[in-house]
Amino acid sequence: MLGYLAAAALCLAAVLVMRTDPWSLAELPGLGFIFPEKCESSGGRLLSREELSGYHGGHGSPGLYLAVLGQVYDVQKGMKHYGPGGSYSFFAARDASRAYVTGDFTEGGLVEDVSELSPAQMLHLHNWLSFYQKNYAAVGKLIGHFYDEAGNPTKALENAQAVIDIGVKLKKQRHEENKQFPPCNSEFSSGTSRVWCSKKSGGIQRDWVGVPRKLYLAGYDGYRCVCVRTTGPPSEWPDSKEHNDRGDLDNPSLKEYKDCNPLFDWCLLKE
Repeated sequence: MLGYLAAAALCLAAVLVMRTDPWSLAELPGLGFIFPEKCESSGGRLLSREELSGYHGGHGSPGLYLAVLGQVYDVQKGMKHYGPGGSYSFFAARDASRAYVTGDFTEGGLVEDVSELSPAQMLHLHNWLSFYQKNYAAVGKLIGHFYDEAGNPTKALENAQAVIDIGVKLKKQRHEENKQFPPCNSEFSSGTSRVWCSKKSGGIQRDWVGVPRKLYLAGYDGYRCVCVRTTGPPSEWPDSKEHNDRGDLDNPSLKEYKDCNPLFDWCLLKE
């Protein structure tokens, strides 16, 4: 019984030391094997902003860390990028989640608040998080905006994840749309632009060429140029036996380009 109490006291001491001087843990004998699951929070260490600020990789710093959406990573092996003088040094020792998307690397932009980012932007940020998860060692969680003092997700993190989920759904939806209406090829020269269709455009390989059209979709501003199939049944009724053999040309979300031959697979834009 006394042994258990002694071990528990040592564990508590370790937690207190971790919050003040984590590098002193090595001086606590036996800590590595006495109830380790009780001395660490699930998901690794819990760091305050003040603690994280010390991990800038410079003189006197115990290491090189950064955080994304409250998750802390050891980026020591990327010292030439994240260390002092590196091209990404402004990401070190803080959570600057917003800047990964906005590109605002001023002090006012290097912040963790992502509440105003769109689903597409949050999906891009999630890709950055996946990059760190794959390439760097996870350290733990940053206490504050995305995690509370017990390491539990805050409402801000739940909201961020919800927007990411929307971004994933929109990406899948766009992929399906692109299979039906692949983006046009395009080029710009001397103030004019040309769009055209081929059997591979917008990364979509297919066995038909199609013709350029403007695609207007609910929830999107403006239109985008897409290639439209001109023969066979419409995509909404692929097994239809009764159709006008016009492919998707009659889709109500499509409009022709002004002053362009509607049957040509290219168009010089004059708008």
